[in-house]
Amino acid sequence: MTDTTKPRIVITYCTQCQWLLRAGWMAQELLSTFGADIGEVALVPGTGGVFQIDCNDVVIWERQRDDGFPDVKTLKQRVRDQLEPGRDLGHIDRA
Repeated sequence: MTDTTKPRIVITYCTQCQWLLRAGWMAQELLSTFGADIGEVALVPGTGGVFQIDCNDVVIWERQRDDGFPDVKTLKQRVRDQLEPGRDLGHIDRA
């Protein structure tokens, strides 16, 4: 059962481009970092080259707008900035 009071992250990926593995890997990374602080990470199939990550209906990353795919560090920082801006991500925040 999902906790509807916690944030929901949605990763929409293109099935035509076969980006399911990339989407699944990013979901795994987010779950390993934010675990109990998020209610759900959903994978939503799409078409037309879409790759978008939303957190509570706020676009965190969009492939065309942001020129490609996020690296894990950038993705985690953007999710953190949306959920809990003061949170320290440990080595991810180090130079």
